Amino acid sequence: MKQQLMEFSISATICRSIILGLSAFSSFSILADQQPTTPTRFAYVATYSPNGEGVYLMSVSAKDGSLFKDKVVSTAPNAAQLVLDTNGEYLYVASEVANFGDSGHGSLIAYSVNKQDGSLTKLNEIDSQGAGPVYLSIHPDGKYLLVANYISGSIASFPINRNGGLGRPASIKQSTGEPGAAQPKGAVEGSFAFGDRKGPHAHMIASDPSGKFVYSTDLGLNRIYQWKFNESTGVLSANNPPFIEASSPGAGPRHWVFHPSNHHLYLINEESSTLTSYRIDQDKGLLTQQQTLSSLPLNYKGTSFASGIILSADNRYLYVANRLHNSISQFAIDQSGDLMLIDNVWVHGDYTRSIVISPDGGSLYAMNQRSDHIVQFSIDKDSGKLTFTNRFTPVGSPSQMVFLPE
Repeated sequence: MKQQLMEFSISATICRSIILGLSAFSSFSILADQQPTTPTRFAYVATYSPNGEGVYLMSVSAKDGSLFKDKVVSTAPNAAQLVLDTNGEYLYVASEVANFGDSGHGSLIAYSVNKQDGSLTKLNEIDSQGAGPVYLSIHPDGKYLLVANYISGSIASFPINRNGGLGRPASIKQSTGEPGAAQPKGAVEGSFAFGDRKGPHAHMIASDPSGKFVYSTDLGLNRIYQWKFNESTGVLSANNPPFIEASSPGAGPRHWVFHPSNHHLYLINEESSTLTSYRIDQDKGLLTQQQTLSSLPLNYKGTSFASGIILSADNRYLYVANRLHNSISQFAIDQSGDLMLIDNVWVHGDYTRSIVISPDGGSLYAMNQRSDHIVQFSIDKDSGKLTFTNRFTPVGSPSQMVFLPE
């Protein structure tokens, strides 16, 4: 009996240890699936198949920015890109399917949004006018949706109908030219980043804040295109010059942000892992290169690919995600628009696809595609410094997140 009691005691101790261990683990992983008890707002998360099931609805705690996974609201395959209109009435999703309607293209899906519960109602689905739609943006006047198709290297604009649905394309532009350098010349020592240089690869398209000009990047051709935009017709026409070369051969221009007051565009180059600033001519819509520096920590040697870029809520800091290095670099922006690296933090995951900042400016979220989760950092309001919150939200292959306006 004494032996049996001893065995029971040991077994109970082991069980308690296992339970405590599981409890500790669940405090920062399983907890992300539980419903919040504080007031919330909604967010949508885009994902890649097959790990991701489509577009997820998230509840976001108003207290501390914690994410809570609610449900899948769109089961579109490879629904990896999305954008909300200004009022949060409509959500537009790019599905990177291989052959929508036997066209060899991807598709664009328009949804109306129920602001009470975040549910979606499909309005229509149309051809994206290219293969691999990887970026969506809405023109400042709210009347046109812009799309960049990576695989085919085409961009297009689509009118947004009064009911929120998408109309026939207003303008389609196909990039042509010689591929850029196979290996990025501006990368750090030890980089073996070899880009896809077999043809054009449009990676982003967006209008400047005035709505008069549109820019698009082509990673394959190593160019930044400069367009004029007709706000009455949605037609894109080439500016003069129609494009500028990226900051270095094979740099692979990817994504950018506009600074609202210093007339700069800040762009990350995926293959070279560099960050370049451009001065914007407000009257002509032309870009002039100002500064280029590595997006990686000082003295780092090796391969990495820059991915996400975002401005802080007060526009004093810029954050860049570095894939493979698996970090986020923080840059300070001075009054002249110049950049200086001031910090670099680990993303606590693998292959960050994009980063986003909460509407209140207090949290930054990293979409860690290969580790199937979203992690949250708090942002110091004075220094902009990122602090890991120990919060993980499990989501298969997250790509992008947008917040529903309150």
